[in-house]
Amino acid sequence: MAVRHGVHGVPGTEETLAPARAAEELGLKPEELDLAVRLDEVRTVTEPGSGRRRVPRAEVSRLTRGEGFPWGLRECVRLLVTAAAAELMGITPERFTRLAKVGCFSPVTFRINRYRAVVWLYAAVELRTFAARHPGLLTGSTPKNLRSMLDAGEDWRARNWRSRRIGQLARQAEDPWERAAVSAAVLGPEELAAVVGDPAERDYLRGLRPALVPVPRVETPTWSVVRRLITADDPDEVLWHRIGLVLSLEEARAARSAPDARSDGMPRPEPPDGADPLGEPAPREPTEEPPRSDECGPVRASAATALPAPTAPTTSTGPTAPAAGQRAGRAYVGGSRRPPGRKPETGSRRTPAPTPASVTRGPDGPRRRRGACGP
Repeated sequence: MAVRHGVHGVPGTEETLAPARAAEELGLKPEELDLAVRLDEVRTVTEPGSGRRRVPRAEVSRLTRGEGFPWGLRECVRLLVTAAAAELMGITPERFTRLAKVGCFSPVTFRINRYRAVVWLYAAVELRTFAARHPGLLTGSTPKNLRSMLDAGEDWRARNWRSRRIGQLARQAEDPWERAAVSAAVLGPEELAAVVGDPAERDYLRGLRPALVPVPRVETPTWSVVRRLITADDPDEVLWHRIGLVLSLEEARAARSAPDARSDGMPRPEPPDGADPLGEPAPREPTEEPPRSDECGPVRASAATALPAPTAPTTSTGPTAPAAGQRAGRAYVGGSRRPPGRKPETGSRRTPAPTPASVTRGPDGPRRRRGACGP
């Protein structure tokens, strides 16, 4: 059913379609449309009142009039598992896995098979672009900097997926506190408490915290595997997301204070369906995070909305392929620029340790200094 409303809750006359209707008119399955939205192939707007995402009629018309419709759009949402992806690129599955582990390209989403193993899925368009731009990585010896990462046991697939998913959610956030909640989505309860000292703010962020993947109502055997994938675990990655949360909180606090149910009687927002509420952490002694070098590592991107858009790590041979589309087959599990703001005051109870020397502040927010493997 088509309805008319304004964009972002402003009264207007833009006609929009429900996702199921839009998918039918675009010749896509519902899960394929969801993937297209996540990859910015299809624009959506928020329905006033309900907060649901809908597809503007004008967007459907634009896509249906596009060259190569519907096959072009379907190709943009075609996903491949490792074996099929390696065949597309003309390399062995083993070599493809090594390139994926060092961050040459990022997974779009994943699923858990019956053996509780993670099956990563990649966008066919992105792989084809990468193969055309970096043919030297498809044959011959692996570059020394990438070999050193593999020898050290590096595996960037999960963190690149998290960065990608956080960027998708951040682009949909329309409120400063929602954007801060997105930044907190991959942090564990102890890390969240280390950044957000105010219990009222932590409660508010919990209520707004989006789900990176659908959370089952009842604990399932595979959920323990998924839980590890949706939580940042590398010290450098955790620090980067903490910095993004600090900057997001500055913007949110400047807009308004977090409502405190204990002082004004306002109810706390309930976590949305599918969210994984954070529990209060037990006190612990602070620990020093081990330093990491960017000598042969990829360039890290922030997860906050206002930070530079998350990208797959790059190698010394050149930039990675840009994000494109992908295709859905079965049920899949889940898949930044930052406006300038004040630097967090050191010593404040709401701020983490000072920003490390490897992070500088540019006109769009914090940026990682590029190392030998940067573009």
